[in-house]
Amino acid sequence: MSTTVTPSAAPAPSVSASAPAIPAGTAPSGSFAVGVRQLKRNRDGERPLPITIWYPATGRAGGKPTNSARAAEGPFPVIMFSHGLGGLPKDYQALLTRWAAAGFVVAAPTFPHTSGSERPNVLDVLNQPADVSYALTEVLALSSRDGDPLRGRLATDRVAAAGHSAGGVTTIGLFTTGRDERLAAGIVFAGTALGVGTAFAGAAAPQLFVHGEADEVVEYAAGKAVYDKVPWPKAMLSLPDGDHGRSLLGDGTSLRVVADTTIEFLRWTLYGDTEAKERIATAAARDDIATLDDHL
Repeated sequence: MSTTVTPSAAPAPSVSASAPAIPAGTAPSGSFAVGVRQLKRNRDGERPLPITIWYPATGRAGGKPTNSARAAEGPFPVIMFSHGLGGLPKDYQALLTRWAAAGFVVAAPTFPHTSGSERPNVLDVLNQPADVSYALTEVLALSSRDGDPLRGRLATDRVAAAGHSAGGVTTIGLFTTGRDERLAAGIVFAGTALGVGTAFAGAAAPQLFVHGEADEVVEYAAGKAVYDKVPWPKAMLSLPDGDHGRSLLGDGTSLRVVADTTIEFLRWTLYGDTEAKERIATAAARDDIATLDDHL
């Protein structure tokens, strides 16, 4: 993979109503091989937060992620991903490795009280926006750490947050009650604002909501109500036959549409690629299984 991009100067402190605060640029056009590594971190000594990181790597594109593969030349934007209740980062590997192959570093913490199968504590979701902010600080520090394989590979001024279900609540919280001003964009899969509210704050950050209209856990109307409150550039990808998110966990038509649409959104918001913005609607319309409410 030979196509790389060099992000230009840091973004301005505020944005217009129609564009992210990222200088115009061009996202990589091809695919990368994918590497994966683990970080062990603990917030305040009481909240263990192991972090799985998928990243663009050297070598032949395609195939499974390679442990500790050599990172491709960057720098690459960063996406913080939050898993759902009872889930784990690895559950979302089918989607997240697609993002990494497209030229993004994806970091996914495992939350201490909402992961795995042992009676997750839904109330602890309210602590997770702070967990993500802590994990983000730890991940970005790798870019300046001597000897780290990701040294110089992270575009530390180009960061998005994404999450599914309870992770969607976490992501919304990062733009409301727990606003992290380092975030330039957000993607919410099957999320709601329960506990974190809809008082979106800070500089404008484009948002993409993805929700199945047949969601049996978080009603579509609940997600749409949050989306309607977003005061910034936004779009909502709706899958009329989509459930709570199984389409994100396997290789199928729905995953391809979701992955392609989110990748174009991320190319626009984090690389400043205006041509990618124009491709968002095309990606959403592929195979005629989704609709896009587009206010970007």
